[in-house]
Amino acid sequence: MKNLADKVVVITGAGSGIGRALALNLAGKGAILALSDVDEAGLAETVDRAKAAGATEVRSDRLDVADRAAMTTYADAVADQFGRVNVVINNAGVALAGDFVDLAYDDIDWIIGINFWGVVHGTKAFLPHLIASGEGHLVNLSSLFGLLSIPGQSMYNASKYAVRGMTEAIREEMLIAGHNVGVTSVHPGGIKTAIARNARVSAKENKEATAKLFDKKLARMTPEKAAEIIVRGIEKNQARVLVGLDAHALHTFAKFTGSRYQDIVAQVSKKTLPAKIV
Repeated sequence: MKNLADKVVVITGAGSGIGRALALNLAGKGAILALSDVDEAGLAETVDRAKAAGATEVRSDRLDVADRAAMTTYADAVADQFGRVNVVINNAGVALAGDFVDLAYDDIDWIIGINFWGVVHGTKAFLPHLIASGEGHLVNLSSLFGLLSIPGQSMYNASKYAVRGMTEAIREEMLIAGHNVGVTSVHPGGIKTAIARNARVSAKENKEATAKLFDKKLARMTPEKAAEIIVRGIEKNQARVLVGLDAHALHTFAKFTGSRYQDIVAQVSKKTLPAKIV
């Protein structure tokens, strides 16, 4: 997949953040785009900007990735319209902050439905089309927190670890079967998006303080730079793409310290995380 011109690329969560940046990057390479999001206003803006950036054709759909039937219908519609699907980027994702003991089941179902089942649905619905294309690539967005865990993000960690495990197994299956489908698991660190501001939190979390911590101290890289790294990973058929110096540094830290990283992270987090609401 060294040349993305005229390739049909599907991107979920394209209404903002990394999804929008990916759409604009690929538009500049002459890709044909199928973009979706639940945020119709944000998606419309992405579509306009993608056309201005050079996309040869853009399809736009409001899509809830947690809806299995809707995803299946969407995949077939995209394949019918363009005759093929070459790249699928399962990017849509949300966040949920709070200690596990304080989380509500409705919020757990929400994040797992989008972050994990959304990726399952997108992969299951589109993988046959990628195989049929004869030149396909599957990209699933995990996270730095799919490589190591942090307190207050147990369900986000769970969803992103699950995406990583599934994606790596699918890559192995494609190799065994001899299908010409590349598979990449993406692990961004802190990216300047609205994910923290749009997150849900437990009743004991200070949402404003949590979002401020992410925006001011953790989010270091622009979505545009992240998209550039991810697209380069597709072109190089990388199995795993780490995005950001923080992702590389903390991944290396966890590898060298083993399970002891949990003790160190707990000590640091105790001093830096916002105080709970009593």
